[in-house]
Amino acid sequence: MSTIEKALEFEQTSFKSLSTSDRVKISRKAKSLILELNEIYKEKKDQKIMDIMKRLTAIKQKVDKRLKGRLA
Repeated sequence: MSTIEKALEFEQTSFKSLSTSDRVKISRKAKSLILELNEIYKEKKDQKIMDIMKRLTAIKQKVDKRLKGRLA
């Protein structure tokens, strides 16, 4: 499965009623997918890849915001 397919599948998962450890896993997975997509984007300069990265970043920020709210 390609990185782009993994990212699109990750976007479709539900992020409701998650435990803290689930949020940490999601945050880490989002970060790794974003970094992998960034490497592909550097080579191809495809706007669709950039759009996927932006959506994943938004998901990661929401999860991180929730995590930091719980930990603080």
